[in-house]
Amino acid sequence: MRIESSVTSVSWIPSEAVTGPLLKGTFESGFTHYDDPPPDELDDLEELRAEGRFRFANHLSAWVDIEDGKIVDAGYSGGGLMGATTVRLASIRTTFEPVPLQDIRHEPELSESSARFVQTTGGRTGLPAPRRVKHPPFIQFKAPTVWTTLGLTIRADGTSDFEVLGASKFPRHWIYDDDGQLAAKVGLADFKEWYRDAFGRHTPWGDRDSKALVTAVETALERELSSRIMQADARPEIRTIKRGAFLVQQGEPGDELFLLLDGVLRVIVDGEAVGEIGPGAILGERAVLEGGKRTSTLEATTPCRVAVARADQIDRAALVQLAEGHRKQPSSRTKPEAGA
Repeated sequence: MRIESSVTSVSWIPSEAVTGPLLKGTFESGFTHYDDPPPDELDDLEELRAEGRFRFANHLSAWVDIEDGKIVDAGYSGGGLMGATTVRLASIRTTFEPVPLQDIRHEPELSESSARFVQTTGGRTGLPAPRRVKHPPFIQFKAPTVWTTLGLTIRADGTSDFEVLGASKFPRHWIYDDDGQLAAKVGLADFKEWYRDAFGRHTPWGDRDSKALVTAVETALERELSSRIMQADARPEIRTIKRGAFLVQQGEPGDELFLLLDGVLRVIVDGEAVGEIGPGAILGERAVLEGGKRTSTLEATTPCRVAVARADQIDRAALVQLAEGHRKQPSSRTKPEAGA
């Protein structure tokens, strides 16, 4: 009997992930472009690539053969997919084909009861990117490298699970499970660090990977409200929170809502850390609904950026539904009592 499973990362560039006036100007001039968020459910990767919906994808698919309840053989399928980069200047439109790097596949780790697979996929755009960098030769002309490193374990009983073992610090990486459902996100995208560091030896094709900070997925309601906040007529204020600083503190007054764009926040209630939240979370609704005082402290465990929204941008019924969802979430690494 053969058992198959998979995990897929889809990597894309949201508008809020690029910082600095010069770099943002490059995107906003039309020279290159941001991406719309990928779908909540992954169906046809080739179709998404043809539509220009992602920069690259790592599809780790694998199989095991079972005899008498034991694994006797195993192997990889799937692989990497790179998306093209389209440049628009006035009426001129040019597409630069990507430069994929060879997939790195570790020999499967086999036992009678499980098989573990590890695959790195990535590459770089064909668009030149002359820039100063942090390491010799201190000037680079080729674009930086992007990648993800995924792990997948398949067991003889038919169950499987995945890991995100590493990822480039840019762009944004979303992770989909074997059913094609959005299952996790890499919580931090650092454009400046990636732009100046991710080349040569400082990649998995050299001698280095970058640890990925993985966070849970926000709710469908939060994704809907996030689009409403970011696509409003007036662009929201964007705040940067340094690592170790507080976004809000329990007991202080507040009537603003926050959309966490990037980074990870620790949730602290009555002095006790009760969980962490990642990109996509909407925060602050409980203060709006419950008397105007913050019900928890939110501390940045990484550098964070948040969009600030007015409470009247979201109807009260949606805020009530959001608060109920936060209350039901367990105290874990995700978003317990995250309403602030």
